[in-house]
Amino acid sequence: MNKMDLVADVAEQTDLSKAKATEVVDAVFAAIESALKQKQEVRLVGFGTFGTAERKAGIGRNPRTGEEIKIPASTSVRFKPGKTLKDAVN
Repeated sequence: MNKMDLVADVAEQTDLSKAKATEVVDAVFAAIESALKQKQEVRLVGFGTFGTAERKAGIGRNPRTGEEIKIPASTSVRFKPGKTLKDAVN
């Protein structure tokens, strides 16, 4: 499922136009993104939790040349599914 499929599904389930459903989906994504930028956790009970994790800087190796390369520190997004979502998928 891609974003347009999600928008169509939301529009169908809520009797909204596709344009309004697009606004709603975009607003949800923007709210999650904003919270993660502020290092806040987004907990959606039953669905899951979005959070951030810090990765330390390190040394890697280029597989082609064997040359060592520096890997900078970074922040990544993590998602931990909730029990309801896990049970629905199993």
